[in-house]
Amino acid sequence: MTPFKLTKILNLKEHEKQKALHEYEEARNRFEEVAEKLYHFLKQKEDYEEQHKQQLHSGIAIQHIRSFQQFMSNLQRVIDHYQHLVMQARQQMELKQLKLVELNVEVKKYEKIKKRYDEMVATQMRITEQKQMDDISIQQYCYRETR
Repeated sequence: MTPFKLTKILNLKEHEKQKALHEYEEARNRFEEVAEKLYHFLKQKEDYEEQHKQQLHSGIAIQHIRSFQQFMSNLQRVIDHYQHLVMQARQQMELKQLKLVELNVEVKKYEKIKKRYDEMVATQMRITEQKQMDDISIQQYCYRETR
């Protein structure tokens, strides 16, 4: 029988799928890294606000309040920046995931075609073997009859 004609395409699609999987994992890792940094800054802001609240109750200098407000303003800019980065990283991760799903579907299609082809080849081989067995049986019968 002839070999499966779409083997090269199947291998190419599997390679593309593995590449897309790698890209998705990188995008997911990038998203997790940026999200962890955002969490760190949000936690830091929360801690500083709590600390400042306690200092206000005990009484602090106005200069300290101004420097704290400036610090919180800078921290908020950093948080806003990381929120934007998280959104971008999430979008990239979702795009990579979509591409991976599409390639996975394509690979499954080619694998299904190959499976059908293999089943057809096996069926044809069984039919051919059965015909050969029938021919051998007929030859043996004819040989016995002529003796």
